[in-house]
Amino acid sequence: MKTVVKENANGGKGQVVIKHILDEKELNGKCRMFAEVTIAPGCSLGYHEHHGESETYYIIRGEGEYSDNGVIRRVTVGDRTFTPDGCGHGIANAGNEDLVFMALIIPD
Repeated sequence: MKTVVKENANGGKGQVVIKHILDEKELNGKCRMFAEVTIAPGCSLGYHEHHGESETYYIIRGEGEYSDNGVIRRVTVGDRTFTPDGCGHGIANAGNEDLVFMALIIPD
């Protein structure tokens, strides 16, 4: 599995670690990304929009502040988010431990 570390991802703070569970060939053109994302305390993935695709997060550890098209809400273990085509989102670690979630991007 390929792991990528992004600094200030989408204008966010600090590092975001993305572990790609499946590579491009394994996704077979059906998805753009299936990955485990880790955000350390005090770090964030900046607000961004999706066009021609949707993205879902499933929180597996920690807690965060999720921007759902500009509306901030708290997310924690077991929560799911969904950002449809044409909408935007971002997420910040709001706790004292790593925020870890699964991310799935599906083209429309």
